[in-house]
Amino acid sequence: MNSDMKLPQKLMLLGSGELGKEFVIAAGRLGNYVIAVDRYDNAPAMQVADCAEVISMLSADDLERIVDKYQPDFIIPEIEAIRTEKLLEFEARGITVIPTAAATNYTMNRDRIRELAHQELGIRTAKYGYASTLEELIAISDEIGFPNVIKPVMSSSGKGQSVVKEKAEVEKAWNYAIAGSRGDTHKVIVEEFINFEIEITLLTIKQWNAPTIFCSPIGHRQERGDYQESWQPAGISEQMTAQAQEIAKKVTDALGGAGIFGVEFFITKDEVIFSELSPRPHDTGMVTLISQNLNEFELHLRAILGLPIPHIEQLGPSASAVILASEKLDAIAYIGVAEALSEKDVDIRLFGKPTAHPYRRMGVALAKGSNIQQAREKATTAASKVKLTEESKLC
Repeated sequence: MNSDMKLPQKLMLLGSGELGKEFVIAAGRLGNYVIAVDRYDNAPAMQVADCAEVISMLSADDLERIVDKYQPDFIIPEIEAIRTEKLLEFEARGITVIPTAAATNYTMNRDRIRELAHQELGIRTAKYGYASTLEELIAISDEIGFPNVIKPVMSSSGKGQSVVKEKAEVEKAWNYAIAGSRGDTHKVIVEEFINFEIEITLLTIKQWNAPTIFCSPIGHRQERGDYQESWQPAGISEQMTAQAQEIAKKVTDALGGAGIFGVEFFITKDEVIFSELSPRPHDTGMVTLISQNLNEFELHLRAILGLPIPHIEQLGPSASAVILASEKLDAIAYIGVAEALSEKDVDIRLFGKPTAHPYRRMGVALAKGSNIQQAREKATTAASKVKLTEESKLC
């Protein structure tokens, strides 16, 4: 990759949610041209991109059409539900796919990345198994034992994930996992339940012509399999941080390419256990919008374009907390924003999603504090003040 690349470059973003929106903002600040693509109109990233396309990203024909139309320099997936075989074709034609077409294909499903880590690289993971029918799920759940965690092999933001405490709950978990699955596969993964002290995300930046570097570990808390709050620094030991970095580098080296990877771990009293990996900015990493001199979206962009990252500075105890919808709304307005912003060192990001449904992530509150507890409390309080209400459509 040319270390002195001319700008602007033409970037095609596949998936245009809130993470994509922040990436487009970062790309636009350096003058790049961005095509935002998603399966529905007016998705968050489309609102700030140069142009937009609404397609099924599982359609090879649709992907072929828009790539032929725009001839992008880079294709940057933001979600898993993509016909990844086409990405291999585009890469063969000379279009750079981030991190690589093969890596995107590999990480699209949880089963492949888990097998890479555990079977090929010998990395400690939770015990796991797969099921494609309810009967198979009952059998593998019995084998792994209870409690366990059941989730689709392909989903985003924890959709379809549940903790199963006893055999009687397996059928409900199967139905929930299938309903939350992305793409066209009906396959679930069952995992041993790890009694962890903290879950962390290690944002790992793989560069074309420079060493792999890391952000300070981010702690996070989930409900219903989806992130609710995150904080940085996570407060784990230097020894455990070094172990997580070693594992993250081993996995990302195996995948190749360039860009940011969100590598998740369970931290127990005496173990660092690999959990999952996303080859793109991570939802828990939204805390970096306030916690670092370069946020995860700017880091992703620099790594993609081969631009230097001379220093990542962590700016002190910081936290994020999600703003969730509580009901279905077809047109949205927000109240309480002024009250949320009245506290020092608090910021709000509203994603601009056109519709809402229960538990949909609509925004995030960001806060800095004198310590992590204060930062988390400030972020959670600010998030709780922002409410959604029905509004007539703007246009």
